[in-house]
Amino acid sequence: MDTSTNLKQRCYRFGLLIIQLCDTLPQKRSAWIISDQCIRSATSIGANLIEARASSSRLEFKKFFEVALKSANETVYWLSLLKDSGLASNEKISPLIQECEELAKMLGKSVLTLKKK
Repeated sequence: MDTSTNLKQRCYRFGLLIIQLCDTLPQKRSAWIISDQCIRSATSIGANLIEARASSSRLEFKKFFEVALKSANETVYWLSLLKDSGLASNEKISPLIQECEELAKMLGKSVLTLKKK
């Protein structure tokens, strides 16, 4: 399996895990707002990789990867807020933060490679 397929699959699975997590959060206004933002940013990671496939130029392709990286970084922020606010347990959030940071590293390497070419 090539790394781009692996990355896309991991982003897709990650988005599903975030949706599942957010569906378990307390019915509080703060949880709803943060989970909404978290779902948006987490699902944006994979969506931008899919959009990159339809790019009309190398520059546009790189831009989609950059947006995916920004979304990954944003997702870490929202997950950290959920954890530190006590809306979700450390046990639920820490593996998701770790996976998101790994995805961000993979995306970062891809962006650097694309900038060199």
